[in-house]
Amino acid sequence: MKPTLLVLAAGAGSRYGGLKQLDVVGPGGEAIMDYSVYDAVRAGFGKVVFVVRRHFREEFEEKIVSKYRNITDVVLVEQELDKLPEGFSLNPAREKPWGTGHAVLMAADVIDTPFAVINADDFYGRHSFEVLADFLLKCREGEYSMVGFSLEKTLSESGTVSRGICYVDSGNYLTGVEEHHNVKAGPDGICGDAMDGVRHLLDNHAPTSMNMWGFTPEIFRFGEELFRKFLAESGSDLKKEFYIPFIVNSAIEAHLATVKVLSTPDKWFGVTYREDKALVTAKIAEMIEKGEYPANLYNV
Repeated sequence: MKPTLLVLAAGAGSRYGGLKQLDVVGPGGEAIMDYSVYDAVRAGFGKVVFVVRRHFREEFEEKIVSKYRNITDVVLVEQELDKLPEGFSLNPAREKPWGTGHAVLMAADVIDTPFAVINADDFYGRHSFEVLADFLLKCREGEYSMVGFSLEKTLSESGTVSRGICYVDSGNYLTGVEEHHNVKAGPDGICGDAMDGVRHLLDNHAPTSMNMWGFTPEIFRFGEELFRKFLAESGSDLKKEFYIPFIVNSAIEAHLATVKVLSTPDKWFGVTYREDKALVTAKIAEMIEKGEYPANLYNV
């Protein structure tokens, strides 16, 4: 069966100042996710599932989904604060979303094939989708993957970013992901703040998670068990989030899964800050000039 692409598109874009996943960056009216869907379909993905918020679902369907109707199967699911496992209730004071791990769980009822997870506002590149599709077409239950970008190819020219630095063994299997904040290149190299608050000099070529994962469907069952535990222990914390790396690290520690880190020559870029939009638009125009993408992806 062809793998499924799960696109996390429910973010509010607090630093960006709006719904960046819908912002136009291509000459034919394309958003970044349009290029991801285009690359995924030509790499062999058979269905696309979008995780959205209820309040902009109609706008999303009109601006984005309508383009794909004759190209691939499309399903929308909603991520809302009150979508919790049975037995748990929402603290009405909570405003912050539950996180990327929770977003993935929203698709449990509509995905029954190996699947990829990506962010809607990140540009990953054609080769990244090709290596991930190739892995997903061959993988068995519990064989996960992650496309690891070289750290130096994941920075923003507009400000600091948060990055998940990956640790791998001799077989290029993931042993853990450590989140670093305020990552930026400086005179001494690329530095970032670890979770303990200490600033470190980082390896320019360290494999870095940009939230481009490959999973098999049983992760939904394991992920919900972890989310229940998270809610029982931390659900009253109004700021704490349930992230994908937490699920992955737990699966590795429990020997329930392996995660192969796949390499890509592609350079990531995205719209973390509003100032990034002009840079992204220019890079896409350059790729169109080189013939890597048509000027109008979907002729609409």
